[in-house]
Amino acid sequence: MTPRPLGQTGLSAAPLMLGGNVFGWTAGRKESFAILDAFVDAGGSLVDTADVYSAWAPGNVGGESETLIGDWLRSGGRRESLVIATKVGLLDGAGGKGLSASRIAGAVEESLQRLGTDHIDIYFAHRDDPAAPLEETLEAFDRLVRSGKVRALGASNYEADRLEAALKTSDANGWARFAVIEPRYNLIERDGYEGALQALALRECLAVVPYFSLANGLLTGKYRSAGDVAGHAREQYLKPLFERANVHRVIAAMDEIAAQTGASMVSIAIAWMLAQPGVSAPIASVSRPEQLGDLVAGTQLQLNAAQLARLDGTGV
Repeated sequence: MTPRPLGQTGLSAAPLMLGGNVFGWTAGRKESFAILDAFVDAGGSLVDTADVYSAWAPGNVGGESETLIGDWLRSGGRRESLVIATKVGLLDGAGGKGLSASRIAGAVEESLQRLGTDHIDIYFAHRDDPAAPLEETLEAFDRLVRSGKVRALGASNYEADRLEAALKTSDANGWARFAVIEPRYNLIERDGYEGALQALALRECLAVVPYFSLANGLLTGKYRSAGDVAGHAREQYLKPLFERANVHRVIAAMDEIAAQTGASMVSIAIAWMLAQPGVSAPIASVSRPEQLGDLVAGTQLQLNAAQLARLDGTGV
C-alpha cells in the first residue's frame, strides 16, 4: 500500500485504517501485537482507536485498546510508521465527561499516557456533545494543537449542520479546525454519509475515514440471512442490517462481481468504498493477522465502471 496525502492534515497514510476496537476485546495482547506487526509490514500506517475501547467487554473499563497499542510501541513497535487516531467524548474520566474543556484536557493526558507517546496524530471528538458549548469544545481542541500534543483534529458521528457550524466557528476564531471526519458508511448503510455530509466534506476538502466499512462483518460473505446470525455474538448488530431493504440486492451484486473478478467480498467492499467521493481510508478491524490480506487486496482492486454502477444501483 502506497501512502498518499490525508486531506489537508499535512499527514500521509496508506488508504486503509486499522480499527483498534478489537484490541483488548476479541484480540488479546499476542494477537493485537501480531496484527499491528502484519499491518505495518503490509505498508499500513493509520490506526484508529478511542479511550472508550473496549469498555463494553466484561471486566473492561475503557482504555484497553490504547494500552495495548502503547505496549506494542514500547516493545519495539515502530511509532514513526504509525498515524495514530484516538477519540474523546464517550468515556468519563479526569475533568468530567463529554466534550467539556476540562474533560478534553484530562482525556488527552490519559490517552497519551496509555499510548506511551508525546503526541496524537489525529484527535477525534467521538460524537457531538450538545451539552458542551461549541466554542468551548473547539477552543479546547485548538489548545491541544498549539501545544503540540495533537497534530490534526477530527469529528466522528457529526451531522452535516453541526459540522459546518464547527468549521465556521473555528475559522472565525482562527482556531485549528476539524480536518478529518469519521462517519458510519458502507455499501448497505449509505444514507448517513451520502448527501449533505458528503457534499460538505468535498467542499471543505476534509479527509473521510468511514467506520463499519464491512457492516459489522455482514459484507464478509459469512452471513447471508438473519437466520445465519441467530445466537451469534454480533446478532444485535447484524439483525437490524438484514431488515434493510437493500441488503439482499447488495449481496447479490457482490456475488456477481466476485465471480467476475475472483476477488473476495471483503476486497470488493473496500474497493467500492475507495471509489466513493471524499473517502480517504475505510476503517476495518480484524481479530487475526491473516484476515488483513483481503483488506489490503481491496486497496489495490480496481472495479470497472460497470461493476461500480452495479453496486451503486443497489440503493439505500
